[in-house]
Amino acid sequence: MPQTQQLNDFVTQVRRDILRQVHQVNSGHPGGSLGCAEFFTALYQEVMEYSTKFTMDGNNEDIFVLSNGHISPVFYSVLARSGFFPVEELNTFRKLNSRLQGHPTTHENLPGVRIASGSLGQGLSVALGIAQTKKLNKDTKLVYSLHGDGELQEGQNWEAIMYAAANNIDNIIATVDYNQQQIDGSTDDVLSLGNLKAKFEAFGWHVLEVEKGNDITQVIEGLKQAKAATGKGKPVCILLKTVMGNGVDFMMHTHEWHGKAPSDEQLENALTQNPETLGDY
Repeated sequence: MPQTQQLNDFVTQVRRDILRQVHQVNSGHPGGSLGCAEFFTALYQEVMEYSTKFTMDGNNEDIFVLSNGHISPVFYSVLARSGFFPVEELNTFRKLNSRLQGHPTTHENLPGVRIASGSLGQGLSVALGIAQTKKLNKDTKLVYSLHGDGELQEGQNWEAIMYAAANNIDNIIATVDYNQQQIDGSTDDVLSLGNLKAKFEAFGWHVLEVEKGNDITQVIEGLKQAKAATGKGKPVCILLKTVMGNGVDFMMHTHEWHGKAPSDEQLENALTQNPETLGDY
């Protein structure tokens, strides 16, 4: 197991990658990406069982599905730094003919990406299909998925949530990035989600809450508790309470950086707050 400092260094470098990717093309979504840096690091550096010899079917390995595909900068950074493709390829983010499109796509044949996830609300349905397939194939590995909280305003999610419990799909861990911010404002102002924990439980899910979703130790512990809860007849949900824009003081606690790139001066400020640890691409 990597030491906590090693993991935090990894997180810091991922934040640098996110900022530099988005700044270079003046396009992308830094807010949610920064908020999920600890989650992706915990998942790929500590919790998930996978092979970098990538195949689309993913037999006998854990599978991850990113539903809120606009936070691709963090996904790409962690995939690259976990060995799926060269770190230098991050330099091609959102450029013409790049495999690193603004939202992940499958026709680009990018290792680590198994679904195209630009349209919100569809990832859980896909993840459940993968989970059921694993059960049919007697594959004991798990399916992990990530969803934005604002994304849960899409009705398809609730059909999937109902379906999962009704069919005892207990080899899935669906995490909600619960930062309470979306592109137009706070989730409470746009369309209140109410008591998410109570809603998931009412739909028959086992629900865990991680109060400090930007504390790598708490995130790992939450994921391990969720893993221990699988195989018991209920799908598992983690409500991961994160801060949008975490790690960059002027981006935190606001929806304004959901999909806006920093200027040259802002980038310099942000990178000063996140010093290079593993080497820039």
